Amino acid sequence: GLGEGAAGPPADFVPCVTSIHSFASAFLFSIEVQVTIGFGGRMVTEECPAAILVLIVQNIVGLVINAIMLGCIFMKTSQAHRRAETLIFSKHAVIALREGKLCFMLRVGDLRKSMIISATIRMQVVKKTASLEGEVVPLNQIDIQMENPVGGNSIFLVSPLIIYHVIDKNSPLYDISPLNLHHHEDLEIIVILEGVVETTGITTQARTSYLADEILWGQRFVPIVAEEDGRYSVDYSKFGNTVKVPTPSCTARQLEEDKSIMDTMPFSPKATIRKRSVKLKPKFTVS
Repeated sequence: GLGEGAAGPPADFVPCVTSIHSFASAFLFSIEVQVTIGFGGRMVTEECPAAILVLIVQNIVGLVINAIMLGCIFMKTSQAHRRAETLIFSKHAVIALREGKLCFMLRVGDLRKSMIISATIRMQVVKKTASLEGEVVPLNQIDIQMENPVGGNSIFLVSPLIIYHVIDKNSPLYDISPLNLHHHEDLEIIVILEGVVETTGITTQARTSYLADEILWGQRFVPIVAEEDGRYSVDYSKFGNTVKVPTPSCTARQLEEDKSIMDTMPFSPKATIRKRSVKLKPKFTVS
């Protein structure tokens, strides 16, 4: 019959790929080629140009897949904007008295335990201005100086900080009062916090801005850092909470020119600072 008379391949037959007997052996050969294992039992011969072409294409596809996977892993571990999402700003900014001067204040914080190295913060006022020659600048950017004991714009963000700008004669907010604050619809204060992520060494940047209706006059941020048994705890649930405080309803210019305004302010007695032993080393916890 046909089955008995069927002949096998001739003695001089050379297959396209040696040692391929089933789908499993073909699949193993494909894996060996893609990951360049090369056990040596299977190989492409020179009899089939199509097999050689498929081998080249599979090598190229394997390199592309490796490059894409490596790129995805690298981007996942080095995305700076994910770290920037843990740098938070208060929803509102406030204007109140500090050391007898009107100050623009906001609060910044870091939700992660890892530090931001070489953290710096800058503030700019963006508003519509006109020059003496009549030139109108719709988005004029003016840097405003911040008071910082460290010097410059550097901050040490180990706990939430209140960043403030003293409104003096050099400030673009010098002639702003609670009566005309909300009339400055074109006023916007941009805050930029920048630093190096401790774990990856990549620079990250977080930004926010405050419009005129997001600035609260005559209010102050509530304390959120408490000390108990030599340990500082931070209550982030009150991060943006404010309380009303006595604040003159005038511009910084009027306050500087008329010192008698301060005499009419009903200030509360100065708080006392409790001394603690230098042996204690306070640590921070987040609540």
